[in-house]
Amino acid sequence: MYPTSFDYHKPRSLADAAALLEKDPEARLLAGGRSLLPAMKLRLATPGACRRPGRDQGLAGIQPAGGRDRGVTTHATVASSDVVRSSCALLAETA
Repeated sequence: MYPTSFDYHKPRSLADAAALLEKDPEARLLAGGRSLLPAMKLRLATPGACRRPGRDQGLAGIQPAGGRDRGVTTHATVASSDVVRSSCALLAETA
């Protein structure tokens, strides 16, 4: 089955991504798509728009406790992060 039609956006900055999400609260972020795309194919999720955050938007990375959460971080970054290893070694090993 194919998903319903939707608009696809690739914002160029974090501010653009936030503005797009504020404009359309039903929109979903697409980062990898391993859970959203199958749900869309089964019509369990039917967002009107998808936004793809990118590493170039300042969304990637891992910060120590109290830092800002980031939206797009690869498994390799999690696995090699000293911050993750010191606070949750099992997560680093799993990644």
